[in-house]
Amino acid sequence: MFMTKIVLKNLFTKYATRLYPFQKKEPFQHSKGELKILMEKCILCGVCQMRCPSQCIKVDKQAKTWKVDPFACVYCGVCVDICPVKCLYQESQYRAPLPEKDTVLHVQQPKEAAEPAAT
Repeated sequence: MFMTKIVLKNLFTKYATRLYPFQKKEPFQHSKGELKILMEKCILCGVCQMRCPSQCIKVDKQAKTWKVDPFACVYCGVCVDICPVKCLYQESQYRAPLPEKDTVLHVQQPKEAAEPAAT
């Protein structure tokens, strides 16, 4: 008798949780999500790499690359706060789930190649 009452109650009430892939919740205001960079503004100083507590950022000045391991990132925002040229920012959305681990690599283009040639 007691069990039947609980089963019937659960059948006719709303879900206690969200059906995630179908119902997504908007992120909170000022939430810290995926780390992004504006590579054209970056001066490759390496301050973000030095201050990152999880050591997920690798800056190579010779190759002019900036690499982040999003699976190691703890989304603390220290790198965003410490960046001297403010080229790092965090989106409010988190990264989408992926079937395999990857890293994000950005390569800085030379200034001459980035500007269109005048004709």
